Amino acid sequence: MKGIETPEYNAAILAGKRIAIVVTRWNTFIVDNLLAGAKKHLTENGIEEANIELIMCPGAYEIPLACQHVAASKQYDAIITLGAVIRGGTPHFEYVAGECSSGVMRVSLDTGMPIAFGVLTVDNEQQALERCGVGENAENKGEESAACVLEMLCVIGSLNS
Repeated sequence: MKGIETPEYNAAILAGKRIAIVVTRWNTFIVDNLLAGAKKHLTENGIEEANIELIMCPGAYEIPLACQHVAASKQYDAIITLGAVIRGGTPHFEYVAGECSSGVMRVSLDTGMPIAFGVLTVDNEQQALERCGVGENAENKGEESAACVLEMLCVIGSLNS
């Protein structure tokens, strides 16, 4: 599996940060691998396991609403979204993937909260497997999403200090 290049995080900024991970119930094998990668990266980089909250939602279409409520709770400093939308033979893929992506961005901009978009939008199951850490050319987009959210917490933290 390919590793990701991550910056040096500011441990003082990340100390005590609480991260919500919003995860879909669809494509569980893929999503479980994304979740494992995200949690591993967070804990290896100073986020205590007790400060990581898993929030399940039905599917990718529901992720933005879940994120909106997570942000409104004011209990978390950042959100990671994880899911997998795999193209099928109908236009359903475009509606779900597009609305999920734009909804997550809207919540992030409206709240100022870092939200990492770790929802795979792929053409087939093989692409999903490669992006969740399975296979010889695999990478884990869950890990990358965790890296993204930690870096954004550091960027925002340094701008506001």
